[in-house]
Amino acid sequence: MDTQSNIGKYIIWLLVAVIAAVGGYYAWQLLGQAASQAPQNEEPLEVVPQFSTYATSTFSITYPQGYTVDDAYAYEGVPKKPIAGVKFTIPGAMATGTNLSTDSGVSVEWLPRAQKCAGDIFLFDNVRSQELTVGSTTWSVATTSGAGAGNLYEEMVYAVVGSKPCTAVRYLLHSTNIGNYDPGAVREFDRLKLIADFNAIRDSLTLSQ
Repeated sequence: MDTQSNIGKYIIWLLVAVIAAVGGYYAWQLLGQAASQAPQNEEPLEVVPQFSTYATSTFSITYPQGYTVDDAYAYEGVPKKPIAGVKFTIPGAMATGTNLSTDSGVSVEWLPRAQKCAGDIFLFDNVRSQELTVGSTTWSVATTSGAGAGNLYEEMVYAVVGSKPCTAVRYLLHSTNIGNYDPGAVREFDRLKLIADFNAIRDSLTLSQ
């Protein structure tokens, strides 16, 4: 009886060993297939630059991708004295669904014959400029605003004190009166965020002189 019992135990252990071996084999096969299907040596994703630089012989400035550059621009707000410059207009997507108009943007302008570089000489309205120091740059700042036919206009001019030619950065915020729309038709644009974006462009201005 002891011999038969030992044989029975041996057969049971043998079956267990065979089952374990077969299970291990199939597990090894599945792991091998998973490893072969895993991506190998993937190419790194291309990093798309988020900013571009515009440069002339007198200045350079950085602006976000998507802005439209118009280097044939001239400011026409001062009668009989167009002011040459280059404009960086916001992407249309920034205005979509809001009351912000797509001609809003930042421009760099210059007045070569200016005796004193101040923000107010870039505006037609009789306004007084004030100085503002940001980092190592002192700006002469002048602002104006107006409205008409449901449109709102804000202009902020930052002239670099002592620059030759007199160089300034102008913000143009053009929007429509949010009260003229049905409730929920459009949302009011984020003015603080837009000005922060414009400030970043302004602060990137570097004069060559």
